[in-house]
Amino acid sequence: MAEKEKPLLIKRYASRRLYNTETSDYVTLEDIAGIIRAGREVQIVDLKSGDDLTRQYLLQIIAEHESRGENVLPVNVLNDLVRSYMVPGGGMMPQFLQSSFEMLRESQKKMVENMTAMNPMAKMPGFEAMQAQQEAFLKAMTGGLSGNWSGPSPDDSDDRDSESSEDLEEIKKQLADLHNKLSKLK
Repeated sequence: MAEKEKPLLIKRYASRRLYNTETSDYVTLEDIAGIIRAGREVQIVDLKSGDDLTRQYLLQIIAEHESRGENVLPVNVLNDLVRSYMVPGGGMMPQFLQSSFEMLRESQKKMVENMTAMNPMAKMPGFEAMQAQQEAFLKAMTGGLSGNWSGPSPDDSDDRDSESSEDLEEIKKQLADLHNKLSKLK
C-alpha cells in the first residue's frame, strides 16, 4: 500500500496532546481538519490503551466548526441524525449518508473528467495547470471530499454526453429511493 493511501497515524498522549507520527510534531484539531481537507485520511489512537479515537475527534472537529457559526450540517439533518440513534440498530442513516457522499464524490470526479474531455482547450499549453486550479476549486467548494473513483476511465467511453446523462439519472433515482426509505422510517 502506498504511503499516501494509508491513514495518517495520530497518537493521543495521556496529556491529551495529539502527535503526528509522520512529521514528529504535535498537532491541533484544526491541523487535523486541514489534513483531511487536503484529502488524507487520519487515524487517531490512544497511545496507552490503543483505542481508536478517530470518530470521537472527527465529531469534535465538526462540533467546533458548528460552534464558530460555520454551519456544516443543516438543523434538519442534525435532527435526523439524532433520530437515527434512537432507532434500534442505527436505522438506515449511516448507509444513506455513506451512499450520498459516494455519489457526490463520483459526480465531482465525473464533472472534472467531462470538463477535460469536452474542452477543446485541453491541447493548449498550460491547460494542466488550469485544470489543477479547477480541481482545487471544486475540492474547496465540496469541503475537500475525497474518495477513489471506481467507474470507467476517460478512455472507456466514446459517447460521454449520453452516458453522463444516464449516470445523472441513475444517481437521481438512487437518491430518491434512499429518500423514500428514510421517509418510511419517520
